[in-house]
Amino acid sequence: MYYAYILLLSNKQYYIGSSYDLKKRLAEHKRGGVSATKNKRPFELVFYSAFTSQKLAIDFEKYLKSSSGYAFRSKRLV
Repeated sequence: MYYAYILLLSNKQYYIGSSYDLKKRLAEHKRGGVSATKNKRPFELVFYSAFTSQKLAIDFEKYLKSSSGYAFRSKRLV
């Protein structure tokens, strides 16, 4: 499975990402191994969705980062 996910960071901003192994990726974030989030810990996983292909997960991640995805995220997901 592939995953797209949203983290709520300590500065109240959202981080959107995708991964093949969600537990491993969250552990990387937690230990400070991801430069985009290492100074914004602790964080909370607020949403994730599973996909059968990497392309679908990445496409959904890109959508969530777009302006229409921002509106969808704000109204429906978080």
